[in-house]
Amino acid sequence: MKRISPVKKLKAAGGDAPDSPAQQENADKNLPQRKKQAWNKGESGAESMAVEVLPISPDLDRLIRQRGRDLRLRQVERQHAVKLVNTLVTNLQKFLKDNKEQPFFRDMSVLTTGSYYELVKINKPNEFDIMLKLKTPRLAWTELKDYNGLFYTVSLTRRTRSEIRSFLLEDELTISSSKIMKEMHFLVRKFVTTHQESAGEGHWVVCKRRLNSPAVTLAFVSENEREEILSVDIVPALEVPQGWPQAARAGPVVDKWLGKNARRKFLSQPVYFVPKRPKQRNLSDVEKESWRISFSHIEKEMMKYHGNKKTCCEGRTNECCRKLCLRLLKCLFEGLKETHQGKLSSLCSYHGKTVFFHHLSVRCEDSLWTPGQLSDCFMKLLGDFENAAQLGSLPHFFVPDFNLFSPAVFSKRSRLFLVEVLRNQRESGLPLLQVQRSPPALFYTPALPPQIEEISAEAVTPLNHDTMTFQTSSFTYSYMTLACVIVFMAIGCVFRALVQ
Repeated sequence: MKRISPVKKLKAAGGDAPDSPAQQENADKNLPQRKKQAWNKGESGAESMAVEVLPISPDLDRLIRQRGRDLRLRQVERQHAVKLVNTLVTNLQKFLKDNKEQPFFRDMSVLTTGSYYELVKINKPNEFDIMLKLKTPRLAWTELKDYNGLFYTVSLTRRTRSEIRSFLLEDELTISSSKIMKEMHFLVRKFVTTHQESAGEGHWVVCKRRLNSPAVTLAFVSENEREEILSVDIVPALEVPQGWPQAARAGPVVDKWLGKNARRKFLSQPVYFVPKRPKQRNLSDVEKESWRISFSHIEKEMMKYHGNKKTCCEGRTNECCRKLCLRLLKCLFEGLKETHQGKLSSLCSYHGKTVFFHHLSVRCEDSLWTPGQLSDCFMKLLGDFENAAQLGSLPHFFVPDFNLFSPAVFSKRSRLFLVEVLRNQRESGLPLLQVQRSPPALFYTPALPPQIEEISAEAVTPLNHDTMTFQTSSFTYSYMTLACVIVFMAIGCVFRALVQ
């Protein structure tokens, strides 16, 4: 397969446009590295590449702050959703450990990942990601060409008679991602038929399988209306404890942000391969059985310990606005995708998370992220993303040779359209962040039809003139009695004073 250059060199990136295809190809190969260096130069380097951030008006400042407050999850919804998901995962673990049909899935453990557990979920707690870590014998991997270190074939180092042999290809070494997914779907479907929630709560259903998705998706729907309340992605993953692939071996660039010790700690942890193949058409048989490398557990840890100092966000006096900026960016992405359906189908929250990590590795100091600077911080983050889209270069944070804005994965037409709508949003005051009405509660309750209660004639007391006169007289008598009591008490007090 012909390798598609991830980025075209632009004059805005510095330097002249290439005159020949050969010069263009050389420039394309060098731009991701130069882009990576620009992220690491420090704040001044980022500013030289960033879109100019216009002064923030008081109205825009109020809008950003108000929208940030509205994105918080409701505590009552969180409690109910987490209870449903925890019950599901606990019972699924028990089911897999007890199943006799496929013993390979017995020795597994759970790893929670995704935006909810990273505390950057917005609007409603309605999406959860659960990774099922499958233990395997020692593995070897081979990087697929043309994908710059993101996709691999995974195989055993030697033949085995263990339970994993059911999921090997004809060579008896290569692990088949399609066989793993097929069996995972079968087991989850079987589990759902036995799992029940409390009466009236709703029930779980298995969603239709998506070709390029590494997950088995379960949706919790209400009993009556069949409305989806939340969903859970169950992702099987192969755990690889013996080091990171060459494309990611340098580790994430976090030395100035989280420190060198943090980077060494990340590199000492295992990586995971999930059964996701490339989205391109006309894939070869090898590509159809490929695996994508995943750093979800590292991303979760980076989100948790996101400050330059360990005391960041330990109390109200040390709060920062980093995660709130990412929530606002995700909110803007959702608004863009809803407004321009179909034209921005390639845009996803991972683009926002990636530029967020790059941005934090440059603007490291906690003093730059105080809550009072929310609007300024968000506009700088948005400017960096707009600049990355304009350059067509957004290196994967862990696999920097893979460009998330490569034409192979994000078409040039969609990218240029994204640049245009981002510029329009920025220049018009971010209308898509306008405060919307609160989302419906997690506990979906259909509106009850109005009921007419029949009232007997005996229960109704007619309000005639005599009744009204009696009520008026009663009030008059009460006031007169109270006035007399007060007068007599006053006379008594005066008489007592005279006697003394």
